[in-house]
Order: sequence, then structure tokens, then C-alpha cells
Amino acid sequence: MKQFNYFILSIFFTFSSSAFAKGQPSEWQLGFQEAGSPLMKQLIDFHDFVFWVITAITVFVFLLLAYVCIKFSAKNNKKPSTTTHNSLLEVAWTVVPVLILVVLAIPSFRLLYNQNDFSKIDMTIKATAYTWYWSYEYPDHDGITFDSIMLQDEELKEGQPRLLSTDYQLVVPVNTNIKVQITSDPSGVIHSWAVPSLGVKMDAIPGRLNETYFNITEPGMYYGQCSELCGIGHGFMPISIKAVSSEEFVSWVDVAKEEFASDESDVNSYANK
Repeated sequence: MKQFNYFILSIFFTFSSSAFAKGQPSEWQLGFQEAGSPLMKQLIDFHDFVFWVITAITVFVFLLLAYVCIKFSAKNNKKPSTTTHNSLLEVAWTVVPVLILVVLAIPSFRLLYNQNDFSKIDMTIKATAYTWYWSYEYPDHDGITFDSIMLQDEELKEGQPRLLSTDYQLVVPVNTNIKVQITSDPSGVIHSWAVPSLGVKMDAIPGRLNETYFNITEPGMYYGQCSELCGIGHGFMPISIKAVSSEEFVSWVDVAKEEFASDESDVNSYANK
């Protein structure tokens, strides 16, 4: 009995708690991570809408089957019905599914368009996958380039999640449409640049340049990982993004332009503040 009560309390806590860490997975998490971008908010809203539509259809079909099984069972119908066609019913079960698909298609196409709308990009970042880490370049800011490698357990500081933290973070400004050009080392394999809380996931393919974009609404840390089964180091290619204000980003760029050419440790210290 105690185990059952504990299970019920755990489920209640899971659904009622809003204290999940932002930008990273949380213990007992069942749904999506909290949205960190307008695009992820749209994805969650569309998911929830489709979920309730599917739930309504499932319940309706279950009740309809139960009704048919009971109403038209051999026990309750000693004399079977000779009905073979019902024009109204046949029209209904054709038109209703079509209407449901149209209702689902409209927001689906709108979301698909928004995911590929690069008409209002403010800055560009290039992400290149290597074995087994990510390298970033800022072509709009004098080509700032650095590698982002996962921190080992003994290197982690307080508050840094294991297997998700890196020595250098991808520093970006908030409320900015950022296009990410994604590719992989020509001598490497297929990887995938994915940050769940931002609603982005794009394959990094050798010899090919793919694109995606995001817009982070609040400062903070946002984490992702390579989501392609790219080999033995697959689980050790984290993505750490530090979103800062526009003023902080300008300051970081000034420091990065000077320090990456000489002593990268100062830039690393700034990014880890």
C-alpha cells in the first residue's frame, strides 16, 4: 500500500511541479522541456492540440465499439439486421476525417513554414561537428572560432550538469534571430545539432551545409546533445549555449576578438561567469 501511495505522489509531483530546470532535462520529466524560444512554444502548443484531438478520437471510437458490441451482439439480436448501406453514415465517416485532417494541416503547415523562415535573420553562427566535439565560428564577428568540448566529472563546477557542460559555451544575445549553419568534418560521420528547449534539431552531414535558426527569449543556459547515433563518442558531444543581453554579448565579442588569438583562458573564464 505504501508503495502504491508513493507511486501516486510521484505522478502527482511530476504533473504539478513547475520547478523543472530551464534549458535542460529534469528528473521525473514526462513532457517537453520548458520552451526557451517562440518556435519551441509553437511546437508545444501544436503537440498539445493534436494530443487532445487524438484523445477525443480514441475515446469516441472506444465508446462506439463498446456500443456496437453490446447493442448488436447475438444475445441482444436474435434476428440479425439485413441493413447493408446507410448513405448518411457513409458520407459522415468520409467527410469527418477529412475535416479533422484539414484542421490539423492548417497549424501544421504554418509551423513548418515558421521553422524554415530565414527572412529576418540578425546574425549567423557556423557549427561544425568533429570526433567528438563541436566547433563554432562567428562569421559576422571577425570569424571568432573555438572548439566546445565536454567537461569531465572532475572539471564540473557547482550547477553545471554532467554530460551537458562544455569548456566553452556558445554565447549568443537574447531576442535575436540566429541562423546556425551546420556541417560535419569532411572525413567524419553524420552528427545532429539538437537543443530541445529551443525546438531545433538539424543533421550535420559531411560535405553539406544545413541551416536552422532560433531566438532565445530569456538569458540563461540552454543545453543539447548530438542526437545522431554517430559512433562510440555519441553520448559525449554536448551543446552548451549561454544566452546573454545584447550589451553583454558585445562585451564578450570584444574580449573574444583579442583573447582567442593569444590566451583563450580569459575568454573561457568570461563565458563561465
